[in-house]
Amino acid sequence: QVRLVESGGGLVQPGGSLRLSCVSSGNISSRDAMAWYRQAPGNQREWVATITSTTRTNYPISAKGRFTISRDNAKNMVYLQISSLKAEDTAVYYCYHFASNTWGQGTQVTVSS
Repeated sequence: QVRLVESGGGLVQPGGSLRLSCVSSGNISSRDAMAWYRQAPGNQREWVATITSTTRTNYPISAKGRFTISRDNAKNMVYLQISSLKAEDTAVYYCYHFASNTWGQGTQVTVSS
């Protein structure tokens, strides 16, 4: 069984930066692909970033340039660095493990002055 726990969200001013963390436990391998998604109120959950077992990263066009996914396999951590935050980045951010189809509980990011 896989468990994912996100942290690092909060209230940030526009233009600021934030690093989200996702710690994993259970039947998970450093070779497994991981991803970040987000869901804003009234919207569907949308893909933000993916990192593969070889640390190859992939982003939707909308996320390229401001979002950076990384991982520290020794610590069972996956990170999402977000820069130049905008009000439209306000959402609950979720960590996702493909192999087990497991979601974390999410961490709220609110961008507001």
